[in-house]
Amino acid sequence: MEFSKKTRQTSLQKMKEKNLDLLIIGGGITGAGVALQAAASGIDTALIEMQDFAEGTSSRSTKLVHGGLRYLKQFDVEVVSDTVSERAVVQKIAPHIPKPDPMLLPVYEEAGSTFSLFRLKVAMDLYDLLAGVNQTDMANKVLTKEEVLERVPDLKKEGLVGGGVYLDFRNNDARLVIENIKKANQDGALIANHVRADDFILDANGKIIGVKATDLLTGENLEIKAKLVINTTGPRSDVIRNFSNLGEKINRMRPTKGVHLVVDSKKLKVPQPVYFDSGLADGRMIFVLPREDKTYFGTTDTDYKGDLAKPTVNQEDVDYLLKIVNNRFPNSKLTIDDIESAWAGLRPLISGNSASDYNGGNSGKISDESFDALIDTVKAYLNNEKTRDDVEKSVSKLESSTSEKSLDPSAVSRGSSFERDDNGLLTLAGGKITDYRKMAEGALEKIVDILKDEYNQEYKLIDSTTYPVSGGEINPNKVDEELATLAQSGEKYGLNYEDSLYLANLYGSKIICLIKIKILFFDRFIMKNIVILKIK
Repeated sequence: MEFSKKTRQTSLQKMKEKNLDLLIIGGGITGAGVALQAAASGIDTALIEMQDFAEGTSSRSTKLVHGGLRYLKQFDVEVVSDTVSERAVVQKIAPHIPKPDPMLLPVYEEAGSTFSLFRLKVAMDLYDLLAGVNQTDMANKVLTKEEVLERVPDLKKEGLVGGGVYLDFRNNDARLVIENIKKANQDGALIANHVRADDFILDANGKIIGVKATDLLTGENLEIKAKLVINTTGPRSDVIRNFSNLGEKINRMRPTKGVHLVVDSKKLKVPQPVYFDSGLADGRMIFVLPREDKTYFGTTDTDYKGDLAKPTVNQEDVDYLLKIVNNRFPNSKLTIDDIESAWAGLRPLISGNSASDYNGGNSGKISDESFDALIDTVKAYLNNEKTRDDVEKSVSKLESSTSEKSLDPSAVSRGSSFERDDNGLLTLAGGKITDYRKMAEGALEKIVDILKDEYNQEYKLIDSTTYPVSGGEINPNKVDEELATLAQSGEKYGLNYEDSLYLANLYGSKIICLIKIKILFFDRFIMKNIVILKIK
């Protein structure tokens, strides 16, 4: 099904004419996930986004589908278990997007270090158990100092005692959003970007029956009617919730800013992704990741009070990251002049929840006995001999000084929440990109109940754990083989294999549609230039 500027105008016209079941405000990963599941389940759905799809938080991540090893710094077994389980689902429904990428974690003997070698081994073993990693080539490894330097020679040698390598996955975050949006459109959702929600339409009882909006491309004022409106705007959730709010302002979100810097790979040579303590005894950890001929690194994690739509990188962010990276890679001697690009994103954190850190850690020390007891309990849990409650009790018994005292920005929950305000507005906020499908599923279960109870409309939700995104019609157990086969289709029409494989990795099974467009509308010269430009 076509999805273009032309269909945008058609969708907007239909939005004005209909009384929708569900209107989604926000076209990042959360809204896209809700739109896909709602439309596929037959719910009359529309989505509006005031910027480009994924222009905000959902395209400004570290570009990883995390398994969440970092959460084991606070021994949050439940978070890691849920995260790795959900990562496996994303691999299944969007198999062309997450790519396995072993992560190197060097360990330094210094103040504030997160892991000793022993504790890193325990954490990685626990991580592999929870993630179901049973392939020898994918399993974690503890490395000597020499082995770490063999992998990444430019790392600082002083204080290095060894390290570990564990399985993580790189991600094309914006592409994941687009593939969800495209599938929602294919299943009948009305979708339009550059449409700003300005206010609610209320009935005589003060209940929301729609949204007043503006088409930012034409300036046209719109009224979009809907039985239910869900707010999936991430860091802007409070802004939307406070439309037409005459009482005390809602202040649930605590956005924090994460900055990444990009340099040429010749300036910062890392053959594989690296994740390490900042070295500043501030509890933070930093990623350095190679991508094509660039290297990017981050992230910062600071409270943010500025423009929620346009967060910016400031000098303090740059100085902080350069100091850390130059310390860990002393020969790089990076300066601000080496920075080719940067991005700043806002995490949609929910204030007031118990800590489950994003990028920070704790300095509490855990006894070996507690570690052993926890590992034994988790093994029994995975063999169905113990319950989740048993695991949680084991975690609670850890002899540690890791209990939360004050919530710094790196220790605000990344958990999600689903709330309904008195005026009927639904808000789905928080969470991580890895959790997007599960968050949407939970919200849709509530939405279906509301539609049944209040509007006498019944819907059966799809099984979203097996429902592929656009381009995801690939056997998740044979991704490389099937992408290679798809790439060979491009060769038949004059593309070289390298370019065809690039497109197959980007568009998945939809590369065939791209080739058909080429056959119908483009000559080979134009098609090859599309590849050369690497339009994403």
